[in-house]
Amino acid sequence: MNTFVKRIQERYHYSLVVLKELVKTDFKLRYQGSFLGVAWSVLRPLMLFCVMYVVFAKFLRMSDGTSTYPVVLLLGISTWQFFGEATATGLRAVVDRGDLLRKIHFPNYIVVVSATIGALISLGINLLVVVIFAIFSKIQFTWRVLLLPLNFIELYVLALGAALLMATMYVYFRDIAHLWEVLQQVLFYSIPVIYPLSMVMDNDSLGKWGLIIAKIQLLNPIAQTIQDIRHNLIAPETQPTVWTLVGNPLIAIIPVILAFLLLALGVHVFRKHNRKFAEVM
Repeated sequence: MNTFVKRIQERYHYSLVVLKELVKTDFKLRYQGSFLGVAWSVLRPLMLFCVMYVVFAKFLRMSDGTSTYPVVLLLGISTWQFFGEATATGLRAVVDRGDLLRKIHFPNYIVVVSATIGALISLGINLLVVVIFAIFSKIQFTWRVLLLPLNFIELYVLALGAALLMATMYVYFRDIAHLWEVLQQVLFYSIPVIYPLSMVMDNDSLGKWGLIIAKIQLLNPIAQTIQDIRHNLIAPETQPTVWTLVGNPLIAIIPVILAFLLLALGVHVFRKHNRKFAEVM
């Protein structure tokens, strides 16, 4: 029994060391040869935020009319970019690390996890910028910030589940990368990232359907998580969530269940096929 436990501990320690080294290597290679280096992890969402804010908030008037909207927009872009980056790099992780997987024996899932953790580091840097903006905007933080770890766990679970599932598919079908790029754009505009949810709810042309559509949007786990993070960190008064918009808690919890079901599906599919990866690649 002691020998078995010792083997498990050694294997866990070895996997942890490999994961740590892969994360460090990925993060260094990401900005290798770049003049600004790690600063791009901050500048990229900031530049995108500036473009989105000028085009959608100033010209197209897509705003909730509150002073917190610029920070809300920046936070939405930062969280969406994490999801997009985690899934895009995780999708290619197994194929990109194919030579390493054939030479060194370690659990294949580690390369996908390391890719998503790299995106998580970038998110952490971006969140510091968001908090600084929030402080300068004189936003009053509430006790709801204590709920943020749960929100980010759900967001990571969602990204990891999608990455594991698509990484498996990408080994067999390279077209998955192109299809995911298109699907990402559809998802981006179908949920309230660059436009406020109130714009859907209060749309006169939609009438009573506006509220129904807003509720359906929040049943999407990505939309629910981003909106929860905005609500708990920046503006609980002006940022509705699935918990406040949908009266039935059994319905409101659906996106959370879907996120963990996606992770379970991703793990199952990955484990079922990972032994054949070396042969297929």
